[in-house]
Amino acid sequence: MGKKGECYHSLQEDMMAFASPCCSVHMSSTCHTLLRELEQIWKDIGETEADKDRMLSELERDCLEAYRRKVEEAANRKACLHQSVAAKEAEAATLMAALGELNINSLIQPAKKSASLKEQLALVTPLIDDLRVKKDERVKQFADVKTQIDKITTEISGYSNIINAVSSLNLEDHDLSLRNLSEYQSHLHALQKEKAERIKKVLDCVNEVHSLCGVLGMNFGKTLSDVHPSLYEKSLGQSTNISASALESLEQAIFRLKTERKVRYQKLKDVAGLLFELWTLMDTTREEKSKLLRITSVLHYSEAEITEPGALSLEVIQQVSTEVERLTKLKASRMKELVMKRRIELEDICYKNHIEPDPSTSADKSSAMIDSGLVDPCELLENIEAQINKAKDEALSRKDIMDRIDWWLSACEEENWLEDYNQDYRRYSGGRGAHINLKRAEQARIKVTKIPVVVNTLINKTLAWEDEKQKLFIYDGVRLVSILEDYKVVRQQKEEAKKRARDQKKLHDMLLPEKESIYGSKPSPRRRSSFRKANGYHASGNGSVTPSPHRNSMSCETPEFLTPHSNSVRHNGYFKEMRRLSTVPLNLVAMPKEDTLSFSSISGSDPESPPQG
Repeated sequence: MGKKGECYHSLQEDMMAFASPCCSVHMSSTCHTLLRELEQIWKDIGETEADKDRMLSELERDCLEAYRRKVEEAANRKACLHQSVAAKEAEAATLMAALGELNINSLIQPAKKSASLKEQLALVTPLIDDLRVKKDERVKQFADVKTQIDKITTEISGYSNIINAVSSLNLEDHDLSLRNLSEYQSHLHALQKEKAERIKKVLDCVNEVHSLCGVLGMNFGKTLSDVHPSLYEKSLGQSTNISASALESLEQAIFRLKTERKVRYQKLKDVAGLLFELWTLMDTTREEKSKLLRITSVLHYSEAEITEPGALSLEVIQQVSTEVERLTKLKASRMKELVMKRRIELEDICYKNHIEPDPSTSADKSSAMIDSGLVDPCELLENIEAQINKAKDEALSRKDIMDRIDWWLSACEEENWLEDYNQDYRRYSGGRGAHINLKRAEQARIKVTKIPVVVNTLINKTLAWEDEKQKLFIYDGVRLVSILEDYKVVRQQKEEAKKRARDQKKLHDMLLPEKESIYGSKPSPRRRSSFRKANGYHASGNGSVTPSPHRNSMSCETPEFLTPHSNSVRHNGYFKEMRRLSTVPLNLVAMPKEDTLSFSSISGSDPESPPQG
C-alpha cells in the first residue's frame, strides 16, 4: 500500500488511542470499514495515489485538530469544575464561619482525596444549600429580634422613626452565630423587662391622673392628651409612649394635680370652717345643714384619702362659698341687730349706774360703721362686750357709793315731802289717811337729820374711790364731789334763809299787837291765799298722801334745785344751774313783796307744831 497504507494505519491508531477500551473493537472495525469504503470510492473515481495521500493527510490533520479541540475543552471544563469546587468550598467556609459552624475541611477533606471534581462538587453543593437555608433562617431570627429591639428602643427613647431592622442587620451579617443571636435575645429580654416596668409605671401614673382628675372634677382626656396624645388616643399601629420624657411629663402632671388638690382642699377647709362658724352662730337647722353636709364631710379625711369623684371640684367650692356669702350677709344683718341690742344693754347699765357710755359705739355710729363696712361687726360686738364688762366692773366698785346716793336722794325727796306736809294747815285734821301721813312725817324728820352726815360720808368715800381708781367719780357727766359740795352750800344757804324767815316772823309777831291796837283786828286776806290754790297732795297706794312735784310757795323752790333728780330727764345743765345758784346768796329783801308776805305767813308757826288758829 506504500505511503497510503502508513497514513491509514497511523490514523487508525490515533483514533483508537482516544477510544475507550469498551468501544475500541467497535471503533476499529468502523474505521477500517470506512477507510475501505473511502478507498473504494476513490478507486471508482479514479483518484491518483498522490491525491489519495494528500486527502488522507488532511483527514489525519482534521482528526488531530478535533482531538486537540476536545482535549482543550476537557481541560477548560476541568478548570471550571476545579474553580466551582473551590468557590463552593469558599462559600461553604464563609457560611459556616458566619453561622459559627465547624470548619468545612473537617467535613469534606476525607472524601476529597479519592473523589473526582464532579464528585467533590456533588459533595459540596448539598452542604452549601443546607447552609444557605440555615443562613436565611438565622437572618430571619436576627431580623425578628432586631426589629423588636429597635421597636422597644424607639418606644423607650421616644423617637418617632423606626430604624429598618434588615438594613441595620446587614452591617453585622458576618456574625450570625448562635452566640451572637443569644446576645441579641438577652438584650431583647432586658428591653422587654424594662418596657414592662415602664408600662406599669405609665399605667400607674395614668391611673393616678385619672383618680386626681376625678376628685378635682377635671377633664381626664384633655389632661392626659396635654401630656402626650398617645397616652389617651392611640392611632392604628401606634404604641403607648413609655419614654423617659413621657414618664417625666406624667410625674409633672401628677405633681401639678396634687398641688391643685392641696390648694383646693385648703380652700374648701377654710370656706367650710367659716361655714361651720356661721352655722353655729346662726343656729342653722339640721335640714339646712344637710344640703352641704355631704360636701363638707370630705374634710373628715386627709387630703390623700379623698377619692370621691368631684369632691374638690370648683363647682363644689363655689357652692360652699355661695352659701358662706349668703350666711355672711345674713350674719351682718343679725350682727347689726345684736350690736344694737348689746349697745342698748350697755346704755341701760350705764343709765342705772349714772355712767356715761362710750360715745364711739353709739347706735348711730355703730350702724354707720357696719353699713359702710369699715369695721367688722364681730369686732364691734367684742368692743361693746368689753365695754359692758367694764361698766359692770365699775358699777360693782361704785355700788357702795351708789347705794348711799340712792339713800341720799330718797332722803331729799322725803325732805321735800316733809316741807310740803308742814305747810299744809289741814295736816292735823281727822281726814282719811291723816295718821299715815303723820307717821311718815315722823320717820322723814329722823331721816332728814341724817342727811348732812350721809353727805359728808359720801364725799369721803368718793374721794377714797377716786384715789384708788385714779380717776374722777362721774355721776351723770358731773363729778359727784362737786355735786355734793354744791348741795352742802345750797343747803347751808337754805338753812340761813329759814333762820332769817323765822327771825322775821318773830318780829312780825311782836309788831302785830301794836298794829291791831291802832287799826283794829282784821283777818288778812293774804294768809289764806298764801297757800297753794289747790291741794298739793294725792292719795298713794297705801292710803298715804304724797306731795305733787309742782310747788308755788317760795319755800318749795329751793328744795327743787337742792335735791338731785333721779329720773331719766335729769341733765348736766341741772347741776350747772345748781352750782350757779349756790354761788348767789339768797336775798330776802330783794324778793317780791307778795312772795315775802307769803313766806312769812307760811313760816308763822313752828314746823314741828300745828298752825295757830
